Amino acid sequence: MVRGKVEMKLIENTTSRQVTFSKRRNGLLKKAYELSVLCDAEVALIIFSQKGKLYEFSSSNMQKTIKRYLEHARRKQNISTEVEGQMQQHCEEDTATLAQKIELLENSKQKLLGQNLETCSIQELHEIDIQLEKSLKIIRARKAQLFKEEIEKLKAKEKFMLEENAKLYEKCGLKPENVPEKQKENGSCHRSTSPEVVTELFIGLHPVQNGC
Repeated sequence: MVRGKVEMKLIENTTSRQVTFSKRRNGLLKKAYELSVLCDAEVALIIFSQKGKLYEFSSSNMQKTIKRYLEHARRKQNISTEVEGQMQQHCEEDTATLAQKIELLENSKQKLLGQNLETCSIQELHEIDIQLEKSLKIIRARKAQLFKEEIEKLKAKEKFMLEENAKLYEKCGLKPENVPEKQKENGSCHRSTSPEVVTELFIGLHPVQNGC
C-alpha cells in the first residue's frame, strides 16, 4: 500500500510543540552520536530552541570543527570565484574574437559592394573579381532553375486546361476543336489550308480575261 505524502506544518499548540521539540532534539542528538561512533565521522550539531536556548553535540572539539568548516567553505568560495573569473575571461576573449570576425565580414561586404577599394592591392581586387564571378554564376544558375520550374508549371497548367476543355465539349455533346497534338505542345496555332482552294503554277504571260 502506497502512503500519501504527509504535509508538515507548524504545531499550533504550545505544549505539544515543546514536547515534540524535546523528543526530536533528543533523537537528533542520539543519531549524531551514533553516526560519529559507527562511521568514525567528525560530527558537530548545533540547535537553538525557539527561546534561544543552545543545544550542541561534537564528536571532537566544537571550535575545531567550526574552524575546519569555515576553512572548507572559504576554499570552496575561492574555487568558485576562480572559476567565475576564468569563465569571464573566456567570455571576454570570445567577445573580442567575434568582434574581429564581424569587422572582417563587414569590410569584405563593403568591398564586394564596391566600397572602400582604395586600400586594396591588385591581388585583392583580382580575388574580389573572382568571387563576384562565382557568385554571379550561382545566381544565374538559380535564376535559370526557377525559370525552368515556372515553365514546367505553365505547361502542366496548359495541359490541365486543355483536358478540362475537352471534357466540357464532351459533356455538352459538342465536337472539340481539332487541334493537332504537336500544335498543342508548341502552344502555337497554324492556319490550315482548305482543300477547296486550288493553286496553279503558270509560266508566261497571264491569259487575258473577258476578251481584254
